[in-house]
Amino acid sequence: MASEELAKKLQRRLATEQSAPPDLCVVDNRTKTSQGEEHEKTAVINGSATSELTAKLSRRLDINEGNTEPKQTKVFNPYTEFKEFSRKQIKDMEKMFKRYDSGKDGFIDLMELKMMMEKLGAPQTHLGLKSMIKEVDEDFDGKLSFREFLLIFRRAAAGELQEESGLLMLARLSEIDVSTEGVLGARDFFEAKMQALAVGSRFEAEIREEQEERKRQELERKQRRAAFKELQSTFCP
Repeated sequence: MASEELAKKLQRRLATEQSAPPDLCVVDNRTKTSQGEEHEKTAVINGSATSELTAKLSRRLDINEGNTEPKQTKVFNPYTEFKEFSRKQIKDMEKMFKRYDSGKDGFIDLMELKMMMEKLGAPQTHLGLKSMIKEVDEDFDGKLSFREFLLIFRRAAAGELQEESGLLMLARLSEIDVSTEGVLGARDFFEAKMQALAVGSRFEAEIREEQEERKRQELERKQRRAAFKELQSTFCP
């Protein structure tokens, strides 16, 4: 009898354990573990992006404060590539470039060019400024590198800029900042250009003088012929 009663109790207990709801603590811990793994993965991704952004902002701040030099997209030697300028002239133009590069990023952007032209006394419209950059913007980044800045003076010296070009105006107005030493500077190129124009003008003047001389000689011949006929009619009635 006691054995049967004990057996029934064991059966009821076994049935109760089999039909009991899951342990909420265990389930909750598993859910938290799964969610924690997902949050950890998201945090890693977001943390990586945040770290990258923070690094960029930190570098930008260092550049603005002058604590580090900006990265140049293209390294070149201005003294070997721009041999038409003396070292002194290139250094002067570099000082000018850095003075207007207020962002200290190694480029002169649209707003910095706007400020430059205003300080040079030749303000430009928004479209005019964009057109100026486009004329020498070889990498199509919408701003001027130091090399592209030097190209302005090279093209101006070679007479490759239109008279109404804002870049030609910039080059001429910036002459005051270019050293007058040496014979290969931008100022000398402009003088050479003016001399070439003067030679062309003299050539045209010489042509006009020759035409006037021919007209004068023809008039004298006519006058001599008329005088001869008049004299002939006097002696030969």
